[in-house]
Amino acid sequence: MNMYKENILEHYKYPNNSGNLNNYNIKINSHNPSCGDEIEIKIKLEKNKIIDAKFNGKGCAISLASADILLDDIKNKTLNEIKKLNETYLLELLNVEIIPARMNCALLALNALRKIK
Repeated sequence: MNMYKENILEHYKYPNNSGNLNNYNIKINSHNPSCGDEIEIKIKLEKNKIIDAKFNGKGCAISLASADILLDDIKNKTLNEIKKLNETYLLELLNVEIIPARMNCALLALNALRKIK
């Protein structure tokens, strides 16, 4: 289990997808009112396929690591594919037990992606 916790901390400290993205097609925001975590995701599409995605945010290790892991996963997927993603899928990606009090943190980025029309 420590290996998985280390993975969360690694994505939190050294995210692959944090930063600004120029020439993006989609920008979405999400906020967790229970703890104050916030995220902004920018996505660059080509032919309905996600070729890049970046986030900026403030929050706990779980919310920001979850965003980083999810954005790694959605690259090269279509918008239709990401619209089908659900909580179970994300929790399997995270591969760490999330207690109920932290579930909204873990799902923040996924909830942002659900706003894509």
